Amino acid sequence: MAASGVGGADVDRAAAEPPGFELPLRLLMAFRALIDEVHAELARQGHPDMRPMHGFVFQAIGPHGTTAADLGRLLGVSKQAAGKTIDGLEQLGYVERHTDPNDARRKLVGLTAHGVDSLVKSAAIFEDVRAKWADRLGVDRLRALEEGLRVMTPGDTIHLDMPAWFGGG
Repeated sequence: MAASGVGGADVDRAAAEPPGFELPLRLLMAFRALIDEVHAELARQGHPDMRPMHGFVFQAIGPHGTTAADLGRLLGVSKQAAGKTIDGLEQLGYVERHTDPNDARRKLVGLTAHGVDSLVKSAAIFEDVRAKWADRLGVDRLRALEEGLRVMTPGDTIHLDMPAWFGGG
């Protein structure tokens, strides 16, 4: 017979079942471990200034570019904050501003060759990290984890505003 704990909780069950708050913490720790590994390798491959936020920015900029106002909306930040981010990425050589060919009054922000290179390298590095996870967990367990996450998360939307949401901004 299992001993009872505080409030009559079954001690054996408590030992077998982690507390509910552990799930988001473990997901966050796994995300952090994966992203840290990717960024360490990106730094070794010529992108030492890349930060996790930059990936969200690059996805929001997309292949055709965007305006500072639209970037801000997609990221969930002000136009001014987006402009400051663009300034920093421009200084690092990842993005450039140019006139919109369809409207000379608008300035578009687009990725430079250096920015595209970081995306190409990060995609390959993510594949390498996923392969390491498959080696460690086993292919079937990794696929089950990924499928479970697909079931539990929205399937059609990538929330680029995640950094702003997480920061409370």
